[in-house]
Amino acid sequence: MKGSTTLTADSARITAVDTYDVRFPTSRELDGSDAMNPDPDYSAAYVVLRTDAGDGHEGHGFTFTIGRGNDVQVAAIDALRPHVLGRSVQELCADPGSLSRDLIGDSQLRWLGPEKGVMHMAIGAVVNALWDLAAKREGKPLWQLLAQATPEWLVSQVDFRYIADALTPEDALTLLREGRTGLARREALLLERGYPGYTTSPGWLGYSDDKLTRLAKQAVTDGFRQIKLKVGADLNDDIRRLRTARAAVGDDIRIAVDANQRWNVDEAIEWTKALAEFDPYWIEEPTSPDDVLGHAAVRQAVGPVKVATGEHVQNRIVFKQLLQAGAIDVLQIDAARVGGVNENLAILLLAAKFGVPVCPHAGGVGLCELVQHLSMFDYLALSGTTENRVIEYVDHLHQHFTVPVVMRDGHYTAPLAPGFSATMREASIAEFRYPDGAFWVADRAGLSDQENVA
Repeated sequence: MKGSTTLTADSARITAVDTYDVRFPTSRELDGSDAMNPDPDYSAAYVVLRTDAGDGHEGHGFTFTIGRGNDVQVAAIDALRPHVLGRSVQELCADPGSLSRDLIGDSQLRWLGPEKGVMHMAIGAVVNALWDLAAKREGKPLWQLLAQATPEWLVSQVDFRYIADALTPEDALTLLREGRTGLARREALLLERGYPGYTTSPGWLGYSDDKLTRLAKQAVTDGFRQIKLKVGADLNDDIRRLRTARAAVGDDIRIAVDANQRWNVDEAIEWTKALAEFDPYWIEEPTSPDDVLGHAAVRQAVGPVKVATGEHVQNRIVFKQLLQAGAIDVLQIDAARVGGVNENLAILLLAAKFGVPVCPHAGGVGLCELVQHLSMFDYLALSGTTENRVIEYVDHLHQHFTVPVVMRDGHYTAPLAPGFSATMREASIAEFRYPDGAFWVADRAGLSDQENVA
């Protein structure tokens, strides 16, 4: 890979692009519930790139959904297979941007986007799988591979179309060159301390006040200095829940709130002001993620409460506009919403150019595992700071990955295993593959038995 260790020349090719529809029944306990999504089944449209290299390395990637429609997402990944099969492993790993450009630039598939929605998320899954393969072949965790790469090579991985009015290649090169100052010292600190996180585990909308209180207190005991609560369904309920949470954690712990796009602009302003007595740190997704000017209006009206958005922002162009319009205080990347690592590099560079902190969205199946690498790269080789920067954390489904997230004192421990931490356990895929995995087969049989009894 350019900018790091040179890969041994070989003739290895991509021989298979295997996909899996994997769904977990999180709706049963209301894990993940919010004002817009009351019954999510956290799911992964999962892809494995297999090769004939003989080194045992595979590229694993996925995009996140919440149940129904995961099969549509898998079908979109399947549609990309002809672009990947037979290609040189060495060439792809040396320049992942080449695959990103080819997939995004398909003259017919592009009509389904362009660069948005199901097709773009499918591209992100495949591109992320390639980065996983490249990092494994380099023998490095992705965060380290990116941090050690040359600024020139990193700039070559970014698509500057539609964003050059806000960020030029020259701007990006300057940011990355300056960002490397003190890298070794920061890497030592990262390995010692980790990267700060916050937790949404206490705050799902379907939880009782008792469960909220118990989990909020546990979060503080576990070292978290910020928690997040879902809001937006009923104002009186939100006031009660915020009062309950503030009583549980005290005045020194930040409480963010997340409306998950529930409100119109005026409603977002009124609702956020009604919650202001509990000192919310930010209001997340107060309105449609596509409404740049709406976010700007909310931000102007609700300060000092910060405005955060990003998990449903579909591409770097919308992020550019949010930054240009002064519409957000906090930018929230998602590792699987946009077109993969390459596009997230562009978004991180945009955030650095505008001086806006990045606090990634995570929590969905595997998202914590992925996005930690991007934040750690940003800290080491771009922004150089973790001040007012935290990665979302939710304490479920990590056991299904071969290299699960490890938290210590409210911090993400830097993963050391080579790759993107994206590899799901084969047993988990076999159990939760939909509709023919062991869990779902047994679940349907159980429902059938209940219907027969009834």
